[in-house]
Amino acid sequence: MLDRRAADAGAHAGDPDFMTSLARGLAVLMAFDDQQRALTCAQLSHRTGLSRAAVRRCLHTLAVLGFAGCEDGKHFKLTPKVLALGHAYLSSSPLVALAPGVLDKLAARTGESCSVATLEGREIAYVARSKGGDRIMSIDLGLGSRLPAYCTSMGRVLLAALPPERLDAYLAEGEFVRRTSRTLATADKLREEIALVGAQGYAVNDQELEVGLRSIAVPVRDRRGQVAAALNIGTLTSRRSVAELETRLLPLLREAADEFGRMLV
Repeated sequence: MLDRRAADAGAHAGDPDFMTSLARGLAVLMAFDDQQRALTCAQLSHRTGLSRAAVRRCLHTLAVLGFAGCEDGKHFKLTPKVLALGHAYLSSSPLVALAPGVLDKLAARTGESCSVATLEGREIAYVARSKGGDRIMSIDLGLGSRLPAYCTSMGRVLLAALPPERLDAYLAEGEFVRRTSRTLATADKLREEIALVGAQGYAVNDQELEVGLRSIAVPVRDRRGQVAAALNIGTLTSRRSVAELETRLLPLLREAADEFGRMLV
């Protein structure tokens, strides 16, 4: 679900160049997901934190421009035209272009699902994914899918790369929901874990996002040494122990991340 503060244009009231109407329209657009593809005005208002009147105007504009449609007068859906918004990024991003080859190779070597993600606000956004063997999560992740950064291995790798002031802001402003009984859900605990991730250069997530799921992630650094993305391997608890992730899969993961990073300018 979209963070309501993303739709709160009041936070940018002092910026004369900030377009409140555009921000609201984008908030409504991003509130749709693969769990609920058809949403009412009331549902979108709840998801975005915008008034129903504002949502109604956004939906009308999106419908007139062909980005949304409504067949029953109540439930709105996005149309294929929204794909044009992401085409420029998909066709020009080296992360998107190069990741599939790296992931497919890594998945073939490990027999596990592998992913690349970047940090987008308080979430990670999947740039590429190779499913490997069996499906391991209850939700089906793909290009553009988002998950909370604080309870994912890739998210913690990316958070560990933030400047101290940005990490401080992230921890101070967030609501950390327990996804499972193992989820670290306080700022203090997360700060300790993120510091450990930064020191050791990798993150392990042991059933904090979903029961039965483990993952391990490392940063992908470009030729300048900057963290451009995170790369992970996900598996089932019944298939791999934490020790096996660290001893057998981590070297392969780091090798793939190094290979990927050398390709990035």
